[in-house]
Amino acid sequence: MIFRKILLIILMTSLLLAACDDAPAFTGEGLKVVASTTIVGDVVTQVGGELIDLTVLFSPGTDPHTFEPRPQDIAAISDADMVIIHGLDLEETLESTLDANVNGVLIHAAEGIDVLASAGDDHQEEGHAGEEEQAHGGNDPHTWTNPNNVIIWTGNIATALSKADPASAAMYQANADAYIEELRELDTWIRTQVDFLPAEKRKLVTDHASFGYFAEEYGFEQVGLVVAASSTNASPSARELAELIDAINKNDVPAIFVGTTVNPVLTEQVAQDTGVKVVFIFTGSLSESGGEAESYLEFMRYNVSAIVEALK
Repeated sequence: MIFRKILLIILMTSLLLAACDDAPAFTGEGLKVVASTTIVGDVVTQVGGELIDLTVLFSPGTDPHTFEPRPQDIAAISDADMVIIHGLDLEETLESTLDANVNGVLIHAAEGIDVLASAGDDHQEEGHAGEEEQAHGGNDPHTWTNPNNVIIWTGNIATALSKADPASAAMYQANADAYIEELRELDTWIRTQVDFLPAEKRKLVTDHASFGYFAEEYGFEQVGLVVAASSTNASPSARELAELIDAINKNDVPAIFVGTTVNPVLTEQVAQDTGVKVVFIFTGSLSESGGEAESYLEFMRYNVSAIVEALK
């Protein structure tokens, strides 16, 4: 009887060890992934789905140029298998925290995008997303205003997740392929909407240089900026404000577009001085869940509809 019990214990132990050998690298809640902005987080969700345990650092309505990490954010970064940020100095206030606390893999979603020079840094040459350009600055980080760039994000994210979790690579790629198809449909829809505007009406005045990629892709001209920079941290001079007012009057621009994460006081003053309207759009953040821009696809549809309607 004792001998039979010993054999049974040996058999059960062997089965348990075999099960452990066959287990995937990541089980339970899956890869621990941290994303920076709500927009980056939404794209990561589309690719990773339920295979990952995702924490998004920035809450809806947060300006990515001014975010300050909290202790729980630092802990999440330290514990993560992977941290995915946009890059191109968008998360400039987060950089020292990342340098000191990332223990997993750090991924730049915008890697590989053809980068535009910031509208506020005309001396900068056009470049290519990478470490050297990020170090030197002068690049426009708002790549997501062109969904074709988000297709590149999606590929980068799928590649990174697949490398970290090879057992789930096929699922990550299938999710990415499905989302890329939606992004291509979004691009087609945007072109259809923009076609309602004659070329002479495709002129944008925004609170800061956030729509360069959109303007280049869809035939718009940025004729004025309340803050002539890619970051909301900058402040305009009296001369720059005078030039902006002249540009609005000269181009007969009917509206100034201001992001929901930006203090609108200065924009509203310029609008009052020029007799144009202020139109609120989403720039660096999605809305709360259930809001008008709770996903990237809805974010773009809302903004394009608002722009086309205001410029008609």
